[in-house]
Amino acid sequence: MSTPNIQIKRAYIPASDKDGWRILVDRLWPRGIKKEEANINDWCKEIAPSSELRKWFNHEVDKWPEFKKKYKQELKNNKVTMASLLETVQRHPLVTLVYGARDEAHNDAVVLKEVLMSTLKK
Repeated sequence: MSTPNIQIKRAYIPASDKDGWRILVDRLWPRGIKKEEANINDWCKEIAPSSELRKWFNHEVDKWPEFKKKYKQELKNNKVTMASLLETVQRHPLVTLVYGARDEAHNDAVVLKEVLMSTLKK
């Protein structure tokens, strides 16, 4: 089986036919987005960083390396949810991880995609 194509996209960018299966990977629903307009296929709240980690990180770029390390550890400890997400990803040739953060380079979806891709390549 080929490795699925995983991409990431802000919730505030309109959904497109090129998104494939859309999974919201934040614990909180993005502000100002109506559920019927979001075109979300799955909402995987449990895969998001813990509230404590999210609040600690506070989107401060200088904390990014430590955030990545801590979030990867949370993902490693979240075996059931991670297995379920991997199963979903493998069922779809194209998956878009949807997130709400403004910073497109420093957010949980970036880390999650990296972990998913490295797991799928094993």
